[in-house]
Amino acid sequence: MAARKKTENDLDIVNQLKESHAKIVKEIGKVIIGQNKVIDELLISLLARGHCLIIGVPGLAKTLLISTVAQVLDLKFSRIQFTPDLMPSDITGTELIEDDLTTGRKSFKFVKGPVFANIILADEINRTSPKTQAALLQAMQEHEVTAAGETYKLEEPFFVLATQNPIEQEGTYPLPEAQLDRFMFNVWVDYPSSEEESQIVKSTTSAYQPDLKVILKKDEIIKLQDLIRRVPVSDNVVDFAVNLVGKTRPDYKSAPKYIKDWISWGAGPRASQYLILGAKTKSILEGRSTPDIDDVRAMAIPVLRHRLVINFNAEADNVGTVEIIEKLLDDVK
Repeated sequence: MAARKKTENDLDIVNQLKESHAKIVKEIGKVIIGQNKVIDELLISLLARGHCLIIGVPGLAKTLLISTVAQVLDLKFSRIQFTPDLMPSDITGTELIEDDLTTGRKSFKFVKGPVFANIILADEINRTSPKTQAALLQAMQEHEVTAAGETYKLEEPFFVLATQNPIEQEGTYPLPEAQLDRFMFNVWVDYPSSEEESQIVKSTTSAYQPDLKVILKKDEIIKLQDLIRRVPVSDNVVDFAVNLVGKTRPDYKSAPKYIKDWISWGAGPRASQYLILGAKTKSILEGRSTPDIDDVRAMAIPVLRHRLVINFNAEADNVGTVEIIEKLLDDVK
């Protein structure tokens, strides 16, 4: 009886989330023109407890988009501009010596860094040293920070969006494949259309000031994240996701010839997990209680784009990871 009641409550939450999703997109639309696919991918990643790597040229309002999402969801936002001289303690926090006025003794006090927020924008993460990158990536994975032997839990929800500039690569420290794998999605922010750009210019060069409303709060987001984990998935959908990821590996028994020719390393099991989590979240946002194969297919590009390592043959044939994923989706039914 209790289980049945909980299921009915979950279905009510699903219907409410569908309405909330439409309101969130509408509120963000007051500030951000277009980019609906990017907004959906950010929301899916947040609700699935994942993190995003955002690729896009400068000037596409990536920072504005993320700060707007934080406002609409009533979350604490923190922006870290990565530079070559940034140290791990600049992110996580540092210990300071202070005088205790009552005893006259000196003591250490931990001052929390910008990573202690709900939404972190790690701007140009490839501009800083591997040591500093590792400090953020550890916080992403463990949701905690260790300093001077003490462990400090990060406040939930905790969501990291790291940006990379695809144009200028001089003096950068590209993230290794093992660290790229920690990001649920690789989100590509493209140029707006001519009509969208006209709207952007009109709104940003006028006195227009958007009045943003809060749609969801922290506690509601955490409940929704828990709900995603309870969403049932049929075996055939899981099998499709596992088979799709398996076919990206050159040594997989049924991998197509072009995978063997073009790919050095395929995606690992984390890709299968994120395909299912993304499919679950997409179905819930659309008011459906369980995902289908089409939901998995819709998640394939953002989940797999940064997990496939192409070789010289692919570069010689002028083939990128997105073309390979699309070709694979056409072959895998």
